Amino acid sequence: MNVTTNQPLQVISPDRSAIGQPPPGQRPVTERFAYDNTIVRNFAVASIIWGIIGMLVGVIVASQLFAPAANLGNQYTTFGRIRPLHTNAVIFAFVGNAIFMGVYYSLQRLCKARMFSDLLSKIHFWGWQLIILSAVATLPLGLTTSKEYAELEWPIDIAITLIWVVFGINMFGTIVKRRERHLYVAIWFYIATFVTVAVLHIVNSMEMPVSFLKSYSMYAGVQDALVQWWYGHNAVAFFLTTPYLGMMYYFLPKMANRPVYSYRLSILHFWALIFLYIWAGPHHLLYSSLPDWAQSLGVVFSIMLIAPSWGGMINGLLTLRGAWDKVREDAILKFMVVGLTAYGMATFEGPLLSLKNVNGIAHFTDWIVAHVHVGALGWNGFLTFAMLYWLIPRMYHTPLHSKKLLNVHFWLGTLGILFYAVPMYISGFTQGMMWKEFTPESTLRYGNFLETTLQLLPMHRMRAIGGSLYLIGAILMGYNLFKTMAVGTLTANEPAEAPALAVAYKPEGSDTFWHRWLERKPFPLLVASLVVILIGGLVEMVPTFMVKSNVPTIAAIQPYTALEVEGRDLYIREGCVGCHSQMIRPFRSETERYGEYSKAGEFVYDHPFLWGSKRTGPDLHREGGKYPNSWHYHHMRDPASMSPGSIMPPYPWLLEQKLDVSHTEAKLKALKKVGVPYEDVTIRYAQDDLQKQAGDISSQLAKDGIKVQPDREIVALIAYLQRLGTDIKKMETVVK
Repeated sequence: MNVTTNQPLQVISPDRSAIGQPPPGQRPVTERFAYDNTIVRNFAVASIIWGIIGMLVGVIVASQLFAPAANLGNQYTTFGRIRPLHTNAVIFAFVGNAIFMGVYYSLQRLCKARMFSDLLSKIHFWGWQLIILSAVATLPLGLTTSKEYAELEWPIDIAITLIWVVFGINMFGTIVKRRERHLYVAIWFYIATFVTVAVLHIVNSMEMPVSFLKSYSMYAGVQDALVQWWYGHNAVAFFLTTPYLGMMYYFLPKMANRPVYSYRLSILHFWALIFLYIWAGPHHLLYSSLPDWAQSLGVVFSIMLIAPSWGGMINGLLTLRGAWDKVREDAILKFMVVGLTAYGMATFEGPLLSLKNVNGIAHFTDWIVAHVHVGALGWNGFLTFAMLYWLIPRMYHTPLHSKKLLNVHFWLGTLGILFYAVPMYISGFTQGMMWKEFTPESTLRYGNFLETTLQLLPMHRMRAIGGSLYLIGAILMGYNLFKTMAVGTLTANEPAEAPALAVAYKPEGSDTFWHRWLERKPFPLLVASLVVILIGGLVEMVPTFMVKSNVPTIAAIQPYTALEVEGRDLYIREGCVGCHSQMIRPFRSETERYGEYSKAGEFVYDHPFLWGSKRTGPDLHREGGKYPNSWHYHHMRDPASMSPGSIMPPYPWLLEQKLDVSHTEAKLKALKKVGVPYEDVTIRYAQDDLQKQAGDISSQLAKDGIKVQPDREIVALIAYLQRLGTDIKKMETVVK
């Protein structure tokens, strides 16, 4: 059954008039109004600017993985500090603004109504830009929660919540006052996006504030990891996927002037996707300390995700039936086709990577980086480019400045994706296999982790070239579109007219298919979407939190000391978790390299968890006691002096900067509130205990010829690193 975006199904009322139309004999009541194009233009310009900035930061980050000096010796531009700036900029600034651009444009036309409130539209736009600026201000300073895609601290989280509510009110207000009875499929995806992102953000952002820009996760260890990757996976699903699917269902038929291939397939696609996606988060934690049953659920539902994901891709590509001649000539449609193809590739590879035998090789490697960027650069990037090229000339009533530049951008972007992804796939597979290779004598062939890192440098250089090509294409797009805007004139308030929406009647003898009813009821659709997405999260999280056997306690595990807490916060500030994991998987290759595999009970006091998702350097979960304090001092001062050839940058500021202990007691109190069993006396004498432990480390370093004051940051970081994994080692010593 084919449906166009402009011609929704008509239902006939008892007096034989179409719903929303007056009875026969009466003239239609036509209402005149105007679409708000200013808000669409604003989000479009913001998306272009932030996209270029985010991609530029990405190229700088990529360059630091083979040329550490690219950080310019500045603590605010190191890989660990600006990698989250890159991810936040491209996800929430570039893609986020593009989502709002597409939603505000399509929603008005699908509802045949102006946005509910111009004031709310302005608050939404400027509020979102301020949130992005707050990320730019805080992340390079090391003010971060360390949780992937959710690094921003608690005041910014509250601001995100408020602005998201503003967006929701504006969206639903527009839907309520619509002049079109039927809610087109794009709007279903917008509704599901709104409600699911709200749930994900609120649950994952539960934090205990310490100060204005410091907090600790309410969850610890295994539970924190489960909640984080339930959020992280579904942030990809419901921020980077469902709104773009909604926009695909609107813009692709418009661009091709063809009806959507299958309306019924869109129904199956929508409900199956939002139900299955929410379960799949645990596939990010395979072979970790997460309970096996939760890992298995993640695998099963990830495999099932192939069906709805490919259903959406097929529905999009088959919409172009009879229009492939246009694809050959129209670069905008080429962007859409390559974007849909990238979506299909990424959503096939995701389930593939959830298979344990594949995940055992790919996890922690560059393979995951390649997978993520096929989706981000191909699906999100190319669909965004297509929408921008299609929208701006229409809103400004002028042809695109240069079709040649448009075609150049397409090929630069396509080559950029290939030069980025292919080397990363090769790098990831090489990395995973080198980690696992043994000699005939049953020893690790590459026992020194650095050997595997150095082997990958040529691929990282090629990745940076690919990213640069993609960035150049985006810059050309910006030039092309801004020149287009300079020539044309924006129709800020685009005149439109549509019949007023009459009172709906229940059709007699017509199709009573349940979904047809739901498509005219936005709030039941909202509730149904909420119920569907809550099921998976509740089934996975409630037992993990409530059943104690899922996280067996270990008596030897003790809370961190005051100095170790401060050192852990420095580890988080510097973004060490971006390069080092703290999760030893139960593989012989990992236990030979790092020591005993990680147990769930070891992380019960870790707020937040720091398992990591990428190993540019070795795992650190058993780092304590492996090297003397002096080794760690020299390693942070000049990594190459301890590990020749290391691509880790030096951290001289840690040796010079004085440790801020003004919030130490507040940190321990906050941790106590979230379940860490600190005694009141421990908190009261925290400063004394901290100074004593710092003095001991300083004295030990002095014996090795290193003079460092006990109040320096390096001392606290050494204390934390030397603590890692030692509780288990002590327990094993006692048992022996």
